[in-house]
Amino acid sequence: METVPVWLRDRRSGVGRPAERSRAEVTAAAIALADREGLPAVSMRRVAAELGTGAASLYRYVDSRDDLLDLMTDEVAGAYRLPAPGGAWLPGLLEVCRQGRDLMLRHGWLPELVLTRSALGPHGTDLLEHVLAVLSEHPADTGRKLEAFAVMSTLTAALALHELNAASGTRQRQGAYLAHAITAGRHPHLTSALTGDPLVPAPSFEDTVSRVLLGLLGE
Repeated sequence: METVPVWLRDRRSGVGRPAERSRAEVTAAAIALADREGLPAVSMRRVAAELGTGAASLYRYVDSRDDLLDLMTDEVAGAYRLPAPGGAWLPGLLEVCRQGRDLMLRHGWLPELVLTRSALGPHGTDLLEHVLAVLSEHPADTGRKLEAFAVMSTLTAALALHELNAASGTRQRQGAYLAHAITAGRHPHLTSALTGDPLVPAPSFEDTVSRVLLGLLGE
C-alpha cells in the first residue's frame, strides 16, 4: 500500500508522447463525474473516458482510485472563502461549518468521503491552519483544538448526509416504519416520545454544532 500522499509524489513522465493532461484536470473530471452520477461511478476507466483518453494514461497522474478520492476531497476544500480570523471563536468556527455544509450539499458524495477517509492535503491543511488561528487565544490545549477540528468535520458531514438522505426519501421510509412500530405496541417508550407532548422542532444545523463545540471548548 502506498504510504506517501499523492501530493508528495512526482508525476510519472511515462514513455512516448508527453502527458496531455494535468492532475488538476483529472481531479476536475472525477468531481464532475461524481456530481453527476455519484461516487460509485468514479473509476479510473470512467474518469479517463471523461477526458477522452485511456485508463492507462491516468497512471501518469495517480496510482489508484484512492488517489482520485483524496484529490477530489481536497480540491473541494479549496472552495472555502473564510474571513480573516478575529473576534469570538464560536462564530468563527460556525462559519467554517456553515461553508462546509454548503459544499457537502452541493457535492452529495463528499460527506461519505469525509466520514470514511482521513486524507489531509494542501487545502485541508489550510483549513486546519484557519481553525487553529481562530482558536489561537482559546485556553484549550492543542489536543482539544485538534479534536475540535476533527469533530467539526465529522459532525458537519453527518448532518449534511442526514439532509441528503431526507431529500432522497429515506426519512419518509423511516417514518412509515416508525408508524408501524407504534401500532405494533412493543415499544412503549418510543410510542410515548412520538405521541405524547407536541414534538419540539428539530434543532437547526447551527444550534447542534454550537452545542457540541461549546461542550468541547466552552469556557
